Amino acid sequence: MKIAVNTRLLIKGKLDGIGWFSYETLKRITRQRPNDEFIFIFDREWDDSFIFNENVTPVKVGPPSRHPFLWYLWFEQSIPKVLKKHQPDVFLSPDGYLSLNTLVPSLPVIHDLNFEHYPKDLPFWYRQYYRNYFPKYAQKATRISTVSEFSKQDIVTKYGIDASKIDVVYNGISEYFQPLTEAEKEKSQTTFANSKPYFIFVGTLHPRKNIARLLIAFEAFKNSGNYQHNLVIVGKRKWWTSEMENTFQSISDKGSIIFHEQLTQEQVAKAIGGSEALLYPSNFEGFGMPILEGMQAGVPVITSNVSSMPEIASDAALLCNPFDSKSIAEQMKRLIHEPNLSESLISKGALRAKDFSWDKSAGLLWENIEKVAYNG
Repeated sequence: MKIAVNTRLLIKGKLDGIGWFSYETLKRITRQRPNDEFIFIFDREWDDSFIFNENVTPVKVGPPSRHPFLWYLWFEQSIPKVLKKHQPDVFLSPDGYLSLNTLVPSLPVIHDLNFEHYPKDLPFWYRQYYRNYFPKYAQKATRISTVSEFSKQDIVTKYGIDASKIDVVYNGISEYFQPLTEAEKEKSQTTFANSKPYFIFVGTLHPRKNIARLLIAFEAFKNSGNYQHNLVIVGKRKWWTSEMENTFQSISDKGSIIFHEQLTQEQVAKAIGGSEALLYPSNFEGFGMPILEGMQAGVPVITSNVSSMPEIASDAALLCNPFDSKSIAEQMKRLIHEPNLSESLISKGALRAKDFSWDKSAGLLWENIEKVAYNG
C-alpha cells in the first residue's frame, strides 16, 4: 500500500499537541509496516530525524503553509500535484486539513472543533478558514479519525456526519513522564520555581486555555492563606492576549508567577513531576494531553468539567468549573488541606494513564487507514 501523509507540522524543536500525535503515530506505523510505502509531504526543508524508516520518501512542496491564504494554496494547489504524481491509495492528514481538489481517498484526524465553539478566540482570517473549510473536509473525508468520544459526537452534531464514519483514536503519553524521587522533586523546585513548591500549567497560551481565570484563581488561592506556592506556566505566548496581559499586570505578587517558554519535552516532564499538582482548567479541549502527562508523572491533576476533559480524566482528577475562578482556587486548597486526597489522586491517575499509549494510538490509526484503503 502507498500512503501519502501531510507532515507539515513535523518541525524540529517546534512540535505541539498535533505535532506530537503525528510524530508518535507515524514513527510506529512506518517501522511496523516495512512493506508499505509512505510519502511524507513537507512544506519546507525537513529534518532527517522525521524520516523514520527506509520506506519513507520525503517530498518538499511550497509555499510554507503558515497562514490561511497559504493554507489554501498548499492544500488546493500543491497537494493535488503531489498526489497526482505519486498516486497513493490513501491521503492521511494528521492535522485535519484536506484537499478538496483530489479524488484520492482521504483520512483526516480532526482533533477538535474549538473554532466552532469559541470563534472569537482566533484571528479573523483563521476562524473564517476553519469554519468555511472544516465542514467541507468532514463531508469529503472517506473516513474521519478523532481523539475522543466527545469530539466524535461534536463532529456528528455540528457537521451532520454519520457516526459510523468516525473512529476514535485516543492520544498516547510519552515515556518521558514518570514519577520523580524526592531528590529530583527538590531539583525541579530549584530549576523551575525558585526553590518553592508550585502548581504548574502546561500548554500553548491560547485564550481557550483559560489563562486569565487561572491567574485570578491562583491569586485568590494565595490570598486565602499563608501559602508559599508559585505558579509555573509552561508554554509559548503565540496567542497571548491583552486580557491575559491585563490580568497578569493586576496580580499583586507577580514574582510568584514564573513563565517558561522554551523547554524540551524532557524538561517539561521534570517540571510536571516536581509540582504540587498540574492545573488544566481549559475552556474547551478535544482531548487534553497534559491531563494524562500529569497522571503518568505521579502528580494530582485539576482539570475542567466540560468538553472532553471529564472523559479523559475519568475519576482520577479533581474537576472544576473553568468559568468560575473560585472553583479552581477551591480545588487547589483541597489538595493542601485534605491529607489523603493527593495520594488517592496519584494512585488513580497512575491506573488511568495505563489506559493510553502511543502503541495503541498507532494501531488504531493504522486500522483506520486500512478501512479507507480497502473499504472506502
